[in-house]
Amino acid sequence: MRKSYGLLLGLCLGLSLFLLSAVSGAPAHAADNGSWSVYPVSSTVAARPYFSLSADPGQTIEDKVTVANKTGKPLTFRLYAADAYNTARDGGFAVRTVKEKQRGVGAWARPARSRVTVPAHGSVTVPFTLRVPKKAEPGDHPGALVALDERVEAGDGSLAVGVQRAVGARVYLRVSGPSVPALAVENVRVTHHQPLVPGLGDSAATISYTLHNTGNVTLAPKVQLRAQGLFGRTLLSRGLTKIPSELLPGQRVRLSEPWHGAPQLDWGDVRLTASARGTRESASTSFFALPWLVAVAVVLGIAVAVLVIRGRRDRTRGWTLRGLRDRTSRWALRGRRGRARRSVPAPPSPPAPPTPSRRRSSPSARP
Repeated sequence: MRKSYGLLLGLCLGLSLFLLSAVSGAPAHAADNGSWSVYPVSSTVAARPYFSLSADPGQTIEDKVTVANKTGKPLTFRLYAADAYNTARDGGFAVRTVKEKQRGVGAWARPARSRVTVPAHGSVTVPFTLRVPKKAEPGDHPGALVALDERVEAGDGSLAVGVQRAVGARVYLRVSGPSVPALAVENVRVTHHQPLVPGLGDSAATISYTLHNTGNVTLAPKVQLRAQGLFGRTLLSRGLTKIPSELLPGQRVRLSEPWHGAPQLDWGDVRLTASARGTRESASTSFFALPWLVAVAVVLGIAVAVLVIRGRRDRTRGWTLRGLRDRTSRWALRGRRGRARRSVPAPPSPPAPPTPSRRRSSPSARP
């Protein structure tokens, strides 16, 4: 089981790697891996290192592809058409495998023969037909015509790893209609690599971003990087070189750029500006550089300050609660005393002394 898994993994990896190496070279040269090559049939005017085709929706194109064998023995190839894409690793030009679903050139082009045997030091030319659907979207549809050696070659080492090799001739198809060049810069990130102790060691950073071709034509982007620190100081300004020479329509590529000598203590922003024919877009992000030791000291200081403030707040709250309880107790005691005084009956008032009566003498009757 382990041996079969290793063989399957080797097949996938080997096929993708050789497709990439065979097809990712400059378009000025025919696709070649040293053992065989694939290229368009030369016209009467000049040799064609790749296919450059134009068509209207619903149109059918017929052309021919040549497979040349450079070895001293016959070779048999699986011949098929495939869609192209940008690799996630570095944005290189690559094509889909024969088992993947094709949606563009890979689905529209059909070689007259799916398998071809090429004699030693010889070549075979195979016609193919490319039928553009009536509802095909305008713009660029890149792909390739691929000659795949289906033999599994044993890898080196103790693991059971096998590889398959393939070579493809690029196909650049332009479907007529409105051309919309559009480019976007997305998900800009800055990752710092700081020494533990400030001043003891080099400081660096990695700037990562995504280039996204949001239009319908192939672009050759250029990217300008600019970093500013506190108070608008320019820390970095340069054009980037590690970008794909061809960014295919609808493709995203995640790229990174090292920043040697990045500041150890600063606050600013990084801006990336991407431009291509007829389009220019920018994106930025802020960064805060802080050495590890300083960061730990700051975090500890904040933690201590929070604990002290919380302790003082708790003590103040305790004093407030005790004072409130004391005042409440005093108020309750006073209230009980007041109610007790009101509930005791008042002593009866002493009776009023009797009022002395004065007897009025009546006049005596005289005889």
